Amino acid sequence: MKVLHIITGLGVGGAEQQLRLLLRHLPVTCDVVTLTNAGAVADGLRADGVRVVDLGMRGNRDPAALPRLVRIIRAGGYDLVHTHLYRACVYGRPAARLAGIRAIVATEHSLGGTQVEGRRLSAGVRALYLASERLGRATVAVSPAVADRLRAWGVPAPRIEVVPNGIDPDRFRFDPAARLRTRRQLGLPDDAYVIGGVGRLTAGKRFDVVVRALAGLPADCRLLLVGGGPEEEALRRTAREAGVADRVLLTGERPCAGDGTPGPDLPSLACAMDVLASPSPEETFGLAVVEALACGLPVLYASCPALEGIPAPGARRVTGGTDAFVRALTEARAAPPGPRGTPDAARRYDIARSADRLMDVYAAVVSGRPLPSAVPPVASAAPSASPTSQGVTSP
Repeated sequence: MKVLHIITGLGVGGAEQQLRLLLRHLPVTCDVVTLTNAGAVADGLRADGVRVVDLGMRGNRDPAALPRLVRIIRAGGYDLVHTHLYRACVYGRPAARLAGIRAIVATEHSLGGTQVEGRRLSAGVRALYLASERLGRATVAVSPAVADRLRAWGVPAPRIEVVPNGIDPDRFRFDPAARLRTRRQLGLPDDAYVIGGVGRLTAGKRFDVVVRALAGLPADCRLLLVGGGPEEEALRRTAREAGVADRVLLTGERPCAGDGTPGPDLPSLACAMDVLASPSPEETFGLAVVEALACGLPVLYASCPALEGIPAPGARRVTGGTDAFVRALTEARAAPPGPRGTPDAARRYDIARSADRLMDVYAAVVSGRPLPSAVPPVASAAPSASPTSQGVTSP
């Protein structure tokens, strides 16, 4: 099978890095087209041996991009087209149909309750999305919460399949040597209590809550923010106003794989932390939370659909603003440090499992069969076939 992945951009972001990780585990030939911004993740994909084409779109409205994309799809001899992120779905699905491809899958990474990829959920945004969605055969949701939102939008349930985001648990396994090395690289004292935050520096992530909370914590506490984005200067200003500028360290964008980028990668930075704070109230999955758990970190989060309904020792939901996070962080700091092992809650999201589930979607779409979730399970008379006896838990 030959698959073309179309994504809006390839800068360092959750969906972009998830695509790179996924392609390392899919047993099919894959090419990638990025509509714009062939950034660090494009370089990483090429280093992995993936062919990447930058379509060079000039903005959200670039009608000339559609025929260029159609030509690429026709020339590639693809069996299936898989789109990622809003703009790529809106352009990619019509282009695939015009190129004669009917096996079309889209992954919805970032559909929140009030926004999609930072866009306000207006009637126009929704209508355009639904118009292109009808051209595909399957829409993959990264969590049940996203699947519920898609159904509420009007996407037919038989075309929705949940395939969770995945992580490489072994890459995030705690390494005491990496902890010491990374702290020294960053100038963090060995005995500092390091609060971590990971994600795009946007208003919706609410990292300002943790910056202000730092002012209510002892002087040995530091805040390590990993990510880049438009709110970087605003967060620095908030830190100055709160009197904690000398205790806040922003690393900028960090890759999740060691690919030659200067400075420590994300797993090494996680090793350097003592707790992860995720104050965003509207996550579609909560990848940073799952990665932190894989590194054995205690986690304080406002929203994490990945953990809904499953036991996750070390993870605690925090409702409220700055004061709530001050209390939660104070309690976390006072607690004796536990072992930094990888819990089952993180291992259930191994990227290999996600790749297997996506391959089932691909097989169904290419063959025209119903999606896996629409096929009733085969009943068995054998007692050993029951979910309980096999140790299967519901997602």
